Amino acid sequence: MIVSVHQPQYLPWLGYFDKIDKSDCFVFLDTVQYKVREFQNRNKIRIDNKWIWLTVPVKIKGNARQKICDIEIDNTQDWATEHRKSLQSWYSKAPFFKHHFPFFEQVFYKKWDKLSDLNIYIIRYILAELAVKTPLHFESKIGTTKKSTDRIIELCQRLNADTYLSGVGGRSYLEEDKFKQAKIKLVYQEFKHPVYEQQFVSNEHPFMAYMSVADLLFNAGPKSMDIIRQRDREISDE
Repeated sequence: MIVSVHQPQYLPWLGYFDKIDKSDCFVFLDTVQYKVREFQNRNKIRIDNKWIWLTVPVKIKGNARQKICDIEIDNTQDWATEHRKSLQSWYSKAPFFKHHFPFFEQVFYKKWDKLSDLNIYIIRYILAELAVKTPLHFESKIGTTKKSTDRIIELCQRLNADTYLSGVGGRSYLEEDKFKQAKIKLVYQEFKHPVYEQQFVSNEHPFMAYMSVADLLFNAGPKSMDIIRQRDREISDE
């Protein structure tokens, strides 16, 4: 059984869903330390010939070592209206805007207190739209007692996994020998970002990769998961 893990991110990129799709079960790392200026509270959307951040403001002043599951949204800032209007302004002419925008609209009209609740709610919707049925688990419910590589191995053992699927960034910090000792196979995700029909592309302004998955959904609709899996098909045909 293949297990993968990741922090709950805001409007994640395509590779996030590729990892879940390639796994037999997925664990939200909701008890690890929140990291500033990463993707837990922000992501990118394309606007014309450039991209912008959509950022959810959070309360971290004087308490920067909080767990992700404890991070509160700073609702003194009207971030939800900004995000709703940004998606509406820049994707209203996209082919599948009318299918997906009602979901995002109701998300932004609802009051959210915890960042992880917002992120996971959106991720569940996207997984359903992509028809990805990988079971989801929470580190906070599984319970872990260790850190770093040992923490990952502990999660794999709790879930009876024989394989751990890591993002490529894991090469720089995972202690690979520990997986061998635990008899858990370690494999790295090799995700090649696909090119799809995207708004605003021209000879002067090429395709922009690494946007939020929202960009793919609005542009490609029901073809989105096929596009994410596109590279796998190319490899199998070679």
